[in-house]
Amino acid sequence: MANFIKHSFRLLLALFLFAGCEQKEDDAFYERPAGLAEPIYQELEKRGNFTNFLVCIEKAGYKDILSKAGYWTIFAPNDEAFKKYFAENGIASVESIDAKTAEKIVKYSLVYNAFKAERLADYQSGLGWVNALGLKRRTAYYEGAQLQQVNGEERLVVSSNRNNRSGSDYYNVDDTNNKYIPYFLSKVFTAKGLTAADYNYFYPNSTFSGFNVGPAKVVSSDITAENGFIHEIDRVILPLPNLDQYLADQSKYSKFKAIFDKYMVSYLVNAAATEKFSRISGVNKDVYVKVFNSGLSYSPNNENFLKVEDNDGQQGGYTLFAPTNAALENYLDNVLLKHYKSMDALPKEIIFDFLNAHMWDKLVWPSKFNSTPHSSLGQNPLFNPQTDVVEKKVLSNGMFYGTQRVQEANVFSSVFGKAYLNPRYSLMTRALSVALKPILINTSIKFTVFLVPDEEIIAAGFNYDLDANTWRYTPPAGGASSSGSTAWGKLNRILNTHVVIGDVSDLAGSGVLETYEGEYISFSHNKLLSAGNMEQQIEASSVAKESALNGTVYYLDKLLLEPQKSLGLHLKDLAEAPESRYKKFFDYLNNSSLFTKNTGAIVGVTASGFYTMLVPDNEAIDAAIAKGYLPASTSPSSAEDKEKVADFIRYHIIDKATIAPDGKKEGGYLTLLLDQNGNPATVTVSNAPGSLRITDQKGNSSAIVTGSSNNLSNRAVIHLLNGFLEFNK
Repeated sequence: MANFIKHSFRLLLALFLFAGCEQKEDDAFYERPAGLAEPIYQELEKRGNFTNFLVCIEKAGYKDILSKAGYWTIFAPNDEAFKKYFAENGIASVESIDAKTAEKIVKYSLVYNAFKAERLADYQSGLGWVNALGLKRRTAYYEGAQLQQVNGEERLVVSSNRNNRSGSDYYNVDDTNNKYIPYFLSKVFTAKGLTAADYNYFYPNSTFSGFNVGPAKVVSSDITAENGFIHEIDRVILPLPNLDQYLADQSKYSKFKAIFDKYMVSYLVNAAATEKFSRISGVNKDVYVKVFNSGLSYSPNNENFLKVEDNDGQQGGYTLFAPTNAALENYLDNVLLKHYKSMDALPKEIIFDFLNAHMWDKLVWPSKFNSTPHSSLGQNPLFNPQTDVVEKKVLSNGMFYGTQRVQEANVFSSVFGKAYLNPRYSLMTRALSVALKPILINTSIKFTVFLVPDEEIIAAGFNYDLDANTWRYTPPAGGASSSGSTAWGKLNRILNTHVVIGDVSDLAGSGVLETYEGEYISFSHNKLLSAGNMEQQIEASSVAKESALNGTVYYLDKLLLEPQKSLGLHLKDLAEAPESRYKKFFDYLNNSSLFTKNTGAIVGVTASGFYTMLVPDNEAIDAAIAKGYLPASTSPSSAEDKEKVADFIRYHIIDKATIAPDGKKEGGYLTLLLDQNGNPATVTVSNAPGSLRITDQKGNSSAIVTGSSNNLSNRAVIHLLNGFLEFNK
């Protein structure tokens, strides 16, 4: 028994000793490792030069949070930073800072997730880190619902946290619209081609150190803490306003802001936001979302960026150019409201275009004004960053430039703008907007545009049905009406004859002009004709003209109409004129198998093709007969002579091109004549203003007879030649 007790005691002692050893091993395993940094609060405390910031942390209620595990980046202002802050704001000491201000300082300095400086330079995309794109980070600071006066009524308002591009996606109740804090790193500047001058443009009293946070310099970076990283800065930074907030606080841009407020802002009750506010505050009161119209480039109160990815705000932001009241009033009086009594009378599209012309959905750096095109309007900012900008700010969601000029958007300053800003030309504006607007607002290309008022377009049978959202056409002389693509196709062809590439600044002389899709119109002493006007004997007169940034606009009293007759019938009209020099050529065509007498159709000539008909005059036809290119009879009986006539006619029709003596088109051109291998025979065109020469396959050159040429036809031009074109038989 004694041995058993003795044995048991030894066993218990061994177990006790074993358990004690195991406990010591566990304690050693879970014990805080030697050399591990303290949490952020303790690290700041240990360093001794953050005493004021620590008081703010305590007042803000963040001591416990920053003393525990976590994953933070903090831009911590040192005591020297607070001394500057006190002096600039007339504050005696940190004790005078209230809890609300302390909370702003602390929460805006606190960034979610722990980032060393080298990682702050990168963008945290959904697919991984993208090098050298980091510009800002989301902070712990947000504002939530705020009491505001809206139309004389006090309301709880939250900002939109999306860009509302769909018209309904303007608010996510789970997104608190946290503000971002901007920083500037050498790595990013180098990658973007920026220099210290870009930084100092916004912060002239600070020095670019290669790592700045707003106006502050980072004194010491990458201070390791248990729950993140500390970057010591030499200035206190309060939360920056966003573009909407800053614009609201600056009276010198109040007229610009008023346009947003009146036409682009709605306050919409949001059930989810109301329920959330009630749950948090215990107050049962409607919460409204301040929503900007979906037609704008972005929502100026949205602290996020595009939200294509959750973190895309790290690498992008917006830019707003805000004209001063004086600049805006001048532009309204002389441009936007030149033909309207008030802003209320302006079409909404004009207001959209005007505002969007000042809103870039990207950052526009001061050195990049000339190379940062607008995402939808295409043009760069037209401001001189040194002379036109009166104020510049980096804000929480982008860059703000106050300007003493407006952005003279191409959509207004171009030839298109002359129709767009004049209510008399609303139908022409609508028609031009379908396809030609992007071309006509390109100020690097010169144009001449002929505008016709609404009443003349309606008189010609065209109108737009707003209810059905379609064009309609009713022939003025009677006949079947059409709508949709049929009516639009007819109007679009007419519309194209009202646009000329190139600036024609004077119509006092005479000549022909090639229009946008290759048809020609003629002018003489401010009178104009298309082939359709020529048929109906209706002249259009230029009653006024204006210069635009990219050309000249003429105001006509009649529409330039499309022709109804075919090329063959137009030639017939020329041939039937007294003492016509076209007669002999037409006689051969009229009696050939190529021609249909009642319609004027010519084999090989299609209704949609473009052609140039070169008609040898009567003397030239006699020469062609003498050389055996034509039979003596215009109605030959033999197959060989019939083929001679057909080949002769085909060789005198240039395929796929209208050519006039305007100095533009020259070189080799195809004809309707095919050789024995089925390849088109060619002619060579020499073109100078007022002079056109055609060289045939044999090297012979004939000139058009200028006084009798430039006859307009259906997608064609008819010229009289003083010779004939010889070809390989």
